[in-house]
Amino acid sequence: MNEGAAEPEAAATPESEPTSDAGAQTAAAPDAPPARERHQGAPARRSPSSDKEDDRRDTSQGRPRPRRRRKVSFLSQNKIREVDYKDIAVLKRFTNDEGKILGRRHTGTTAKEQRMIARAIRRAREMALLPFVALDSSSGGGGRGRSRGPYDPGHDRSHGD
Repeated sequence: MNEGAAEPEAAATPESEPTSDAGAQTAAAPDAPPARERHQGAPARRSPSSDKEDDRRDTSQGRPRPRRRRKVSFLSQNKIREVDYKDIAVLKRFTNDEGKILGRRHTGTTAKEQRMIARAIRRAREMALLPFVALDSSSGGGGRGRSRGPYDPGHDRSHGD
């Protein structure tokens, strides 16, 4: 019974010689620590720094991916503590050309600053200082529905002109 249990351990060893009675005797030898044989095929542990290197490595092209620098907020750079809804020049920096509020990843603001900016933009929209939606005809229409061209109230389409 003990010999049958020793055979899989002997088979797990990376020796090139065939399994024999001599191999079973070495596996059952008291001087060889069994923990070493069991963990021999286990992958080596990696340090956290090597994990970071793997994250930066692009395996498809074989060269390291450049690491993005963290954006610094316009408010932090100019030491602006509070954003006022009447300060349209500052608020326009945090909206895109469609009038949408830009996200934190794009602007680099903190969560607290982002809440303050969003609150000020919403107030400015309510006071008609900022548009809810920018009416820019060159934006392509947003992708919903089909474009029918400009509305002409003087032209009647039912007559076939």
